[in-house]
Amino acid sequence: MLETDGPACRFCGAALRTVILDLGMQPLAHAYVAAADLRRMEPFYPLRLSVCEECLLVQVEGTAGRGAIPHADVPPETDSGPPHLRAYVEMAVERFALSGRSRVVEVGSRDGSLLQHLAERRIPVLGIEPAGAAARAALAKGIPTVVAPFGEALARDLAAEGRQADLLIGADVLARSASLNDFVRGLKMLLKPQGVIAMEFPHVMRLIAEARFDTVCHAHVSYFSVGAVERIFAWHGLTVFDAEEIPAREGSVRVYARHVADDTKPVAPRLARLKAREEAAGLTRVDGYLSLEGRARTAKWRLLEFLIAAKRAGKAVVGYGAPLTGSTLLTYCGIGRDFLDYTVDRLPRRHGRFLPGSHIPIHHPDLIRETRPHYLLLLPRRSAEEVMQEMACIREWGGQLVAPIPEVEVFP
Repeated sequence: MLETDGPACRFCGAALRTVILDLGMQPLAHAYVAAADLRRMEPFYPLRLSVCEECLLVQVEGTAGRGAIPHADVPPETDSGPPHLRAYVEMAVERFALSGRSRVVEVGSRDGSLLQHLAERRIPVLGIEPAGAAARAALAKGIPTVVAPFGEALARDLAAEGRQADLLIGADVLARSASLNDFVRGLKMLLKPQGVIAMEFPHVMRLIAEARFDTVCHAHVSYFSVGAVERIFAWHGLTVFDAEEIPAREGSVRVYARHVADDTKPVAPRLARLKAREEAAGLTRVDGYLSLEGRARTAKWRLLEFLIAAKRAGKAVVGYGAPLTGSTLLTYCGIGRDFLDYTVDRLPRRHGRFLPGSHIPIHHPDLIRETRPHYLLLLPRRSAEEVMQEMACIREWGGQLVAPIPEVEVFP
């Protein structure tokens, strides 16, 4: 590993010299604002994406702001949709022949929503979750949960207790790990000799091709290609043998890995196909990442042009969703209550609070039916078709759903 005095790559330690996206000063996307705090100072931090010229890992420079609100205290994003979780469980049980003799461990297990589907099938499970509130919710469901951040030390302790995993899973936790090498060492240590690792993360190929700058925030410190994950895992004695895109989580990829010495799991053909697409997109070269800044600016201009035209025409525009991605989008584009009257969200804990930076109020979705806006601006990373089915009531008064990036699309 290399050493440097400036910003350094989380994986290989090389100096970070190539900035591919500067989103300016941004608030912490998970720091929703209470009404009593609206007049208080709100901290902003630089948010810049760089690509390592040595290993091609895309990453947020530094860890600015992560100490202001510890990640372990951030309520997890649990509203991911039970159908997606059930489908994942059904696939995993069949593909990896999980039974009462298996053990499934989830890193970043949140409130146990996924593990409870496995527990219902009498498959032994273990959750690892640093957020106390989420872990307590999982324990209340009867899901065994370790309340601690994951890394090599915890994995060593669990392995010594005989709690290694046949299937070791995680969604977005790899992207959140500031100590990337420690995290992957922990994965290897906690995996049984013929076990499988399944990790999900936003795909950097989609981020660049579709200008998905809204997926960037301080909490997600790394943005992976499949090729980058393959290199990182190989360094730690793990082989990626399969990868798939996840339609239910738009823009995400799930990779499957095993110990290098495990020859029972051949490399799947679709892994090579996905890596070939990455190569065709230029992700095996540094210059393949340089188009992101220009695409993000163009997407920003298009969205602002639409909103300005709508407001000049006297149209009411509100938001749908209050996810971490919404904060980055609105702050980068300079969108506040002058453009969006409010936003709505399905998670009750956000109601009555305000989005960081823009201070747009968050309400229950029922308010849409009461106010009948002309446009509903889609903020979360979900398909427009899915949200349109959920919010079909807006058709009653001629309302329309608007997907903001990469192109502004208006759905009838």
